[in-house]
Amino acid sequence: MTITSLAGRPRARRTAAARSPIATLIDLLSRPQASYYLVIGTTSLLLVLGLIMVLSASSVTSFDSSGSSFTIAGRQALWVVIGMPALLVAARLPVKAYRMLAYPLMLASIVLLFAVLVPGVGQNVSGATRWIALPGGMQLQPSEPAKLALVLWGADLLTRKEKLLADTKHLLVPLLPMALLMAGLVMVEPDMGTTIVLVLVLLALLFTAGAQLGLFAKLGLSLGGLAGLLAIAEPYRMQRLVGFRDPCAKQHALSVGYQACQGLYAISSGGWFGVGLGGSREKFGYLPNTYTDYIFAIIGEELGLLGTLLVLALFGLLAYASIRIAQRCRDRFSQLATAGVTAWLLGQALVNMGAVVGLLPITGIPLPLVSFGGSALVPTMFAIGMLISFARCEPTTAKALAARRAARGRRSARLAWSR
Repeated sequence: MTITSLAGRPRARRTAAARSPIATLIDLLSRPQASYYLVIGTTSLLLVLGLIMVLSASSVTSFDSSGSSFTIAGRQALWVVIGMPALLVAARLPVKAYRMLAYPLMLASIVLLFAVLVPGVGQNVSGATRWIALPGGMQLQPSEPAKLALVLWGADLLTRKEKLLADTKHLLVPLLPMALLMAGLVMVEPDMGTTIVLVLVLLALLFTAGAQLGLFAKLGLSLGGLAGLLAIAEPYRMQRLVGFRDPCAKQHALSVGYQACQGLYAISSGGWFGVGLGGSREKFGYLPNTYTDYIFAIIGEELGLLGTLLVLALFGLLAYASIRIAQRCRDRFSQLATAGVTAWLLGQALVNMGAVVGLLPITGIPLPLVSFGGSALVPTMFAIGMLISFARCEPTTAKALAARRAARGRRSARLAWSR
């Protein structure tokens, strides 16, 4: 080794150290395995944050109903334990397995969506019939696996018809009627939030399949008109649409704006750094649904603005990784399914957080991977596993992972030889 090369090393290290954080971040995000590790990392952080915040947000309600502050959080931890094998299995499944799963899952989802509306089968909670009782005191919400079913079935259908999609009729039929059937069944429960997510999945599939912008304009006008009719048909929906602009106008517990106003109180009292983990005052019976639909408000109260920005950053990175996977996958089904999952998770997160901060009307939808609820968590973790599987199939990622496995094998062989 020459003197020049020896002298150059410190200079190279100084140059690397002098790089800006933004340049370093861009370099990390441009690496072949970036999307693979981003999906794993963001999902892990959101799950951990969710468990911590469910424990904090539910502690008062849990103690009041069961005598223990850990009962509700323990049930959420059980759902994570159930969902983890689903995620790991999904991460190893080939594309062919997902396509084989699409039609049976779609059929099962339609049957369950009809079943939940049958008197005596569906359970009515707070005026909505969305759940089916399971053994052990657990409940199944059929609309949650229905999102996954629409993603898989729609992606497989459009992949099979890829050469015919220039014809609008083939692009829309039977995808549009089936998606509207599912959305209609969910709306009857009623569940406006999940209906919006199903529509977002449909639009993402059509966009990825190459639908013209004029078609989206027509669909937007039609769906907007239908949403207006549904709002007029039910007074409480119209009150939510109108009342979210000034939720604190009426301050009694029976008013439509009460929950929204209390959520704003929670977030505004958090300041920059929050009142401290476990220090929420709103969870003492003031804010309804603290550990489900309004857990983001408790995050803002206890962890402050920085905590809410962390959640936004994690979902942003997950969306970036998902879009990157869709762009890099060579398989058409993988591109369509990834687009559907991205619209599902990101759309649901934005609808939830937008309602909490007062930018959107309340729709009663959980924050993915964070809010309490096994019916939502398990299908979401399976969908995340599918994204990991697709990320492993990216050409550059597959080569990088194969090279890493080969290097690990060589190191193991050298260690074994040295012994």
